[in-house]
Amino acid sequence: MTCATCAVRIERVLGKQEGVHHAAVNLAATSANVEVEPGIDVGSLIAAVDKIGYTLTQHHEEDAPRDVTEHYHDDEKGQWRLFWMSAVLTLPVMVLAMWGPHAFWNGLTQLLLVTPVVFVAGWQYHRVALRLARNFSANMDTLISIGTLAAYLYSVWALAVGDHGHVYFETSGMIVTLITLGRAFEARAKGRASSAVHRLLDLAAKEARILVDGETIMVAIEQVGPGDLMVVNPGEKIPTDGVIDSGRSSVDESMLTGESLPVDKQAGDQVYGATVNQEGRIQVRATAVGAATALAGIARLVEIAQGSKAPIQRLADRVSAIFVPSVIVVSLLTTIGWMISGAEVSEAVLIGVAVLIIACPCALGLATPTAVMVGSGRGAELGILFKHAEVFERAGQIDTVLFDKTGTLTTGVMTLTDVTTDEDETEFLRLVGSIEAASGHPIGRAVALGAEDRDIDLVSPDRVEVISGLGVEGTVDDVDVIVGKPALISDRGLSIDGQWLEAMAALEDGGKTVFLAAWGGATRGLIAVADVIRGESREAVDRLHSAGIRTAMITGDNRTTAARIGGQLGIDMIRSEVLPADKAAEVVSLQDKGQTVAFVGDGINDAPALIQADIGMAVGSGTDIAVEAGDVVLLNGDPRLVPVTIDLAGRTLSTIKQNLFWAFAYNTAAIPLAAAGLLNPMVAAAAMAFSSVSVVLNALRLRRYRPFS
Repeated sequence: MTCATCAVRIERVLGKQEGVHHAAVNLAATSANVEVEPGIDVGSLIAAVDKIGYTLTQHHEEDAPRDVTEHYHDDEKGQWRLFWMSAVLTLPVMVLAMWGPHAFWNGLTQLLLVTPVVFVAGWQYHRVALRLARNFSANMDTLISIGTLAAYLYSVWALAVGDHGHVYFETSGMIVTLITLGRAFEARAKGRASSAVHRLLDLAAKEARILVDGETIMVAIEQVGPGDLMVVNPGEKIPTDGVIDSGRSSVDESMLTGESLPVDKQAGDQVYGATVNQEGRIQVRATAVGAATALAGIARLVEIAQGSKAPIQRLADRVSAIFVPSVIVVSLLTTIGWMISGAEVSEAVLIGVAVLIIACPCALGLATPTAVMVGSGRGAELGILFKHAEVFERAGQIDTVLFDKTGTLTTGVMTLTDVTTDEDETEFLRLVGSIEAASGHPIGRAVALGAEDRDIDLVSPDRVEVISGLGVEGTVDDVDVIVGKPALISDRGLSIDGQWLEAMAALEDGGKTVFLAAWGGATRGLIAVADVIRGESREAVDRLHSAGIRTAMITGDNRTTAARIGGQLGIDMIRSEVLPADKAAEVVSLQDKGQTVAFVGDGINDAPALIQADIGMAVGSGTDIAVEAGDVVLLNGDPRLVPVTIDLAGRTLSTIKQNLFWAFAYNTAAIPLAAAGLLNPMVAAAAMAFSSVSVVLNALRLRRYRPFS
């Protein structure tokens, strides 16, 4: 495809095929997304597209993501070869054309020099124009072909009849040369715009060290299969997705999540291909390879987003559908009009050619898809996956962001926050942490991790008994330890001093979960755990407020806890004690008040709300169901990505509007100028090429977006 008209025609043909519900063709991504009924024969779609002069190949969902960067790279190299050939031959033609009265030898020399330019370098335009003409269709190549051949054939005729002073071979040569130069720059720019998928796939390891019969051997990554045991040394990339079989280390997952801090991993933990093992030697059992890896999945989401079509593009498509035929008519009328007004045939033909060349709608077809490609690619680098192009338009309308509290504004994991005791704190935590570690309870794990963070060595208890709903008790180094609610302490016949009850009440008022610890016939102290607020949550809320967006928080917690967290973050609206099934209803309630809502969540119970919201933002560290339901996937838990998503989407939409404005303005202003005889064909060719390249370069500015600089 070479212009918007190509994309529109293919889209129309696909949409008319039996069993096709929807088709969207993207010029910049060289792709078509087609929604069909089950069991449809894809061969019929391929045949329909082939019939109108284009080639369609099926890309299966389970295939590795397409990388069109190489396609554009090859195209660029080919265009540069043709350009230099054209330039070398056209330059002497320009010199000969500037010499006074043309002698026959002069015109003949120009003819011999320019013919390879028109029919070798220019064959790419004539071939497509001829192929489309057979199906009574036309595109920008038609305009270039007609314009070039009109100037060339008129000059051949003038040379043959002896009118040596009216040959315009240099016009044909310069049109092909300048447009081919524009194609070379355009291919380079489009390659840069589409490079996000290439850069993602390039992160993958090329080799893996696998363990076979007690020996390690290096194999190509393509030879690794599920179940293979891979050995990964410090500093090496983990070859593919898997589970740690033995060893422990910290892993840099920044390429996957955008999160700069490494993540501690041990046996049984999931690891992902292309992430970097930082410290220890680990053995990883491969669970997913090739197109099934998390990296390939991310690249596929980026590819789908880049190939999707924003609603704003429909305007450009409608214009492009009628543009080329209209330009041909305008060019003919212009030529006839100038001849009627008394102009020489040669002058009238040149003005008609200028109209054809200046009107090529390349910029119009590239305006939207290039901005979408660059915007979604930059988002992927920041840890934001836009699942379709409509998000770019909807994001600009968001006036309210509703956060699910747990796992979004908070860590979603219980953390030891307070330790109060009259005993030695280290010994207190050693006894309490050892009992809690053996309980198997999430709160017990939080206490144990808190003790370990304080460099306290825990031991295995001699005895552990979990009392459901009340706490845990056991024996550590011959000390009988009880940890739990006041009811459990009292039930064991121990008294609780008022100071402990007062301290408990104060911590519970702060939304924390508190337990007492006792041994030796007395209460020795208390511990408190809480789902703590993420360090970045306040900045995320402040950024949204700075953008004029209201914030809301929804949680099943009681009003006291919700008010405390909401107050600390500066949240505008708080919805507390909400049942999981009622989250979507809260979104509807806000929408009924005229608000445009983005919902941010990470759990299975968030899926209905994510779907109901105008934009659903799923935290990627959450469940697969939530990720599937969201319009946007935030690959790590950083809530600052929410305002960044809205900002980047807004910048992308602004770029689309700028591109469309200049593309429309260019054609609207340039065609009358050419028709008035104020632009010769060579200037028109240069201007047309520049317009296409400028649209792509404008989109590439999004690659420099730095939200955290």
